[in-house]
Amino acid sequence: MTTFTPSTAEEVLETVQWAVSEEVPLEVVGHGSKRGIGRPLQTEHTLDLSALSDITLYEPAELVLSARAGTPIREIEELLFQHGQQLAFEPMDYGPLLGQEAGRGTIGGALAANLSGPRRLKSGAARDHVLGIHAVSGRGKAFKSGGRVVKNVTGYDLSKAMAGSWGTLAVVTDVTFKVLPATETETTLAIAGLDDVQATAIMAEAMGSSAEVSGASHLPEMVVRRFLNGAFGGGPRTVLRVEGFAPSVAYRSEKLHKLFAGLGPVEFLEADISRTLWREIRDCKPFADGTNAPVWRVSMAPTDAHQMIAALRMEAGVNAFYDWQGGLIWLRMEADPEAETLRGMITRFGGGHATLVRAPAPLRASLPVFQPQPPALAALSARLKEQFDPKGILNPGRMAAA
Repeated sequence: MTTFTPSTAEEVLETVQWAVSEEVPLEVVGHGSKRGIGRPLQTEHTLDLSALSDITLYEPAELVLSARAGTPIREIEELLFQHGQQLAFEPMDYGPLLGQEAGRGTIGGALAANLSGPRRLKSGAARDHVLGIHAVSGRGKAFKSGGRVVKNVTGYDLSKAMAGSWGTLAVVTDVTFKVLPATETETTLAIAGLDDVQATAIMAEAMGSSAEVSGASHLPEMVVRRFLNGAFGGGPRTVLRVEGFAPSVAYRSEKLHKLFAGLGPVEFLEADISRTLWREIRDCKPFADGTNAPVWRVSMAPTDAHQMIAALRMEAGVNAFYDWQGGLIWLRMEADPEAETLRGMITRFGGGHATLVRAPAPLRASLPVFQPQPPALAALSARLKEQFDPKGILNPGRMAAA
């Protein structure tokens, strides 16, 4: 096996052109923090972008940052913190969940996986913040899309087409993101004792209120002790995050407290503890247990999610918690993935998407890891793949059987 480690965009272009001319596939990786997601690849050559690392432009006043694809998100976030700014889409770190150390994710990987975190309902995902890219297609052609200004408009935005493509369309070499001012402080209200049904209703009411809640998650009793080193004790917690300037956060937090008075004991988690909790929710800490037990990421309507889980528990051993007001379910299966059972349940309860984010390689090779697309969308995806990578050079078979 050959590993190519280019340090410039030109070397990336040369490597892909060689692969196209020889018709040999490439596995494209950054630091490999998400390597275990998707179908296992059968490639003899790896294109390692970890040396393609540098922040190339940062203009705090313009809210714009550009970096090479292999730049660790941790480095970018440290720089932004120094200037009171942030990546508002709150990118998840998959490393610990997949048995790797934290902080290895790259900015190119954030776009390829379309990462987001608990703030997604308010701020969107990576695709909603990307301004431009430089990339090399599977045809061995360099191209760019978008620009380095927030109001840039250049027609069809290929930058967004890369979001969620998992490196199967092009190798992104440089990326530009919009950044935003960081919040001054935050407070989380933790309401004790609500079941899944009650919590779903409360989260919906909170998100629809004037309190401007930026995170709403429900942590059932089976997982709650795995957060904050067990500080919650027993019983489920429904947690609501309020961010902003200190006086506003205090006012809105108290408003939420009054709104839900009488539902159960309420605990206020102040800034540092609140930030730790939401990082743990973002990174799926309860299931980052050092095992390879199957973990699914399920997205569906919040009003349907808890019903689906209740029905699924009648069919299989599962453990779960909810983010995004109940619309994102992190699900740990106690046995094999049971993909048909899970996806059948999702269809029965209104529809949605299920992605297998962790499982042993033989299981990932034997079933659709990503949600199968409807025929019309699958045809569109096939045409897009044909345009960008007709010979199947880049990450072949990662998202679907080649």
